[in-house]
Amino acid sequence: MILAKSLRQIKKVIIFVVGMTVLLFGIALIVLPGPAFVVIPAGLAILSIEFAWARIWLQKARDMASKAGDKIRGKKKAENSEKA
Repeated sequence: MILAKSLRQIKKVIIFVVGMTVLLFGIALIVLPGPAFVVIPAGLAILSIEFAWARIWLQKARDMASKAGDKIRGKKKAENSEKA
């Protein structure tokens, strides 16, 4: 019983360290050249395995990306219809 609890805590710590490392690297990529928009959600996805707050942030990021994609697709459709 104690061993199982210790293993869960170790797993949680490992997920936290790996997830935060990826997330912080993604945040650094905002100002450095690199794909921050890919790395940040990856870090949140890793953290969401164990942390509810990361699940919420990841869902918000997905919603924002979906809205941005809809907006871009809407502009492309409008541009294509104007050309026709």
